Amino acid sequence: MGLPVVIFALALTTVAMALDNGLMRTPPMGWLAWERYRCDIDCDNDPKNCISETLFRDMADRLAEDGWRELGYTYVNIDDCWSSKKRDGKGRLQPDPKRFPGGIPELARYVHDRGLLLGIYGDLGTFTCMGYPGTTLDNIETDAQTFADWGIDMLKFDGCYSNATEQEKGYPLMSKALNATGRPIGYSCSWPAYQGGLPPKVNYTQLGEICNLWRNYGDIQDSWDSVLNIVDWFFNHQDILQTTAGPGRWNDPDMLVIGDFGLSLDQSRSQMALWAIMAAPLFMSNDLRTLNSEARTILQNKAVIAINQDKMGVQGRRLLKEKSEIEVFWRPLSNSDSALVFFSRRSDMPYRYTTSLGKLNYKAGSYKVYDVFSEKLMPGLSDTTDFTVSINPSGVVMWYISPLVPLSFRQNYRVSSLHGGLELPFPL
Repeated sequence: MGLPVVIFALALTTVAMALDNGLMRTPPMGWLAWERYRCDIDCDNDPKNCISETLFRDMADRLAEDGWRELGYTYVNIDDCWSSKKRDGKGRLQPDPKRFPGGIPELARYVHDRGLLLGIYGDLGTFTCMGYPGTTLDNIETDAQTFADWGIDMLKFDGCYSNATEQEKGYPLMSKALNATGRPIGYSCSWPAYQGGLPPKVNYTQLGEICNLWRNYGDIQDSWDSVLNIVDWFFNHQDILQTTAGPGRWNDPDMLVIGDFGLSLDQSRSQMALWAIMAAPLFMSNDLRTLNSEARTILQNKAVIAINQDKMGVQGRRLLKEKSEIEVFWRPLSNSDSALVFFSRRSDMPYRYTTSLGKLNYKAGSYKVYDVFSEKLMPGLSDTTDFTVSINPSGVVMWYISPLVPLSFRQNYRVSSLHGGLELPFPL
């Protein structure tokens, strides 16, 4: 079988394994506090940036008012360091009263009133990674019900201060407990990251049955080296990981750091493109209040988002690693469309890379090509036409490719599965 046929077959064989809560049929999108704000709890000296209800209200306002929500960025996610150091008199988790004086239910109402969703952080262990109260096995049902009572829409469940035996019991138990609350709560599991990310220690069939998404690898840092390490790990193990992803169950390479301090413009485009190829959750961790226009343009690019949110939900692959340090990535999309990324690991100068669609396993025929970041419709290509792309150092060229077929076949098709029916900025 040709490569496209193999990928579609893999998608069909794995689609039935997803967690049956009806959530996250496309990769979830939103904002998450951790990489940008970590455990800053000094609200006396840093009131705008500390982990507090003010920070999350500010980010909810920006998502609702600056065009993010309409593009699909709907989650506002709290990470570690939100809670009090002690549980309340009934054994329930409680927010820090100074930093969250209104409580989590009031924050949830604020977020929901803006058409958004609220996520929260927990940890399967005696403590969270930063030393706040964890969720031991005997507290799982209590904490799940507490989150549901508060109006929480997503739980990121970490694994610090727990062992493999506790994780084997606790992650499935939390899934069951969340479902038992009757409230739809997306479930992000950090379990595989604590078990090395690969079989046989990691049972991806089981993960697909209990979790909506999962962290496979270490935390991202605000640096290009960190992004490259994550990209290498995921694509070096793509034969294992690609088959595990699909609607309702996603591999999570961690947050988008676009708009922070460590990536150049080209590197920011590269992270966005490669996360879209991976069908990764798109959780920004940046300051939406001060985001520059270049970062905003990348993160709000409709074509990249449409690729990421494709309903078929097949994770893409790396096709080639050239001696020239050019790599080619490919993802199949609905309606026989596809995405191609030409990525340069070079550090010297733009590189002119020549190939053809036929050499990249495309079937015989003619194709329409849209350049995602230049936002231009390119001249049509046949599978045998050689073409050359110029790729900046640590940059990408990303194409959205559609087979040229009669209009009657495509006229009622909507490319994007985004919330609100957002369509691509070019005609099919």
